[in-house]
Amino acid sequence: MIDAAPLHPGGRASRRSIAVLIACAPLVLAIPGVAQAPSRAELPVPIVVEAQPLAAFDIRDRSSHQFGLLEFRGGLVLRSSYRNFGGISAIRVAADGARFIALSDKGWWLRGRIVYQGTRPDGIADAEMAPILGADGRPLIDRGWYDTESIAEDGGTLYVGIERVHQIVRFNYGKDGLLARGQPIVVPPGLRALPSNKGLESLVFAPKGSALPGTLIAISERALDRAGNILAFLIGGASPGTFTVKRSASYDISDAALLPGGDLLILERKFSWTSGLFVRMRRIALAEVKPGALVDGPILFEADLGYEIDNMEGLSVHRSASGEIVLTLVSDDNFSVLQRTLLLQFTLAEP
Repeated sequence: MIDAAPLHPGGRASRRSIAVLIACAPLVLAIPGVAQAPSRAELPVPIVVEAQPLAAFDIRDRSSHQFGLLEFRGGLVLRSSYRNFGGISAIRVAADGARFIALSDKGWWLRGRIVYQGTRPDGIADAEMAPILGADGRPLIDRGWYDTESIAEDGGTLYVGIERVHQIVRFNYGKDGLLARGQPIVVPPGLRALPSNKGLESLVFAPKGSALPGTLIAISERALDRAGNILAFLIGGASPGTFTVKRSASYDISDAALLPGGDLLILERKFSWTSGLFVRMRRIALAEVKPGALVDGPILFEADLGYEIDNMEGLSVHRSASGEIVLTLVSDDNFSVLQRTLLLQFTLAEP
């Protein structure tokens, strides 16, 4: 059982500044509200999301389809005129491969349905957005809790990680949908002490039957131990504690998801003005994740700006009707006109 904690106002109302091509746009802070229940302005809003299909992933060789252990299925460049669209930092795709729930790092839900042409993503339908609500019914951003970076799913329960204030909030999404009110859970003291802009970036819930049943796995972006490895936490379950993920080649962690077989898939990225942008994925055996462990795993995939990538922040895994393992990645455009919101899908070759 993962215990709830009382809701405490606080946190810094500042914005994470990861740049891909330019510095992030400044954050416009929300004005605190007084309502104890969602107002009409806070109810879910249907939006139109335009989708431009990507014919290939490799810009230099558009005939290529295999990239490491991943096969490109298709991708979309997403746009919307709705003012709160963008900054997508996490996504969870349902078992049907169509319905999804995502969030922006400004504290907004995005829900919709991926439309396919065969196995290729072709568009987004039934899209709607709503502010993420706190326990008092007010948007989390009203108290400065806007840097929402990660989602974990346990049946109808969603857990949302908030980086700047080092909080995890639980929602009864199965019952209340986008109007669900979040209740902060008790988190380890070490998580609360993470650096402001290198904190909680990934959440994964390990279900029954896995190596860590009932455990919420929380991984930081780039909070390092004395050996230079990335700090992570096991919350709840039979063996709570701290572990580390081996850091290499200056990569930071941007998301994680569980594969059907139980292993942990980690999405990573790095950026510098001299070498550019890179993304990669590693596979880590979940059985090796335990308190005090240093974990590492093989690289499945790596790409640079010669491929159709951007600031890739979200990762989800589902199994298709034909039995293939499908990975869905989304990018955070930082609300910049020089960046893109991408949705990419790949099939993972099973060992």
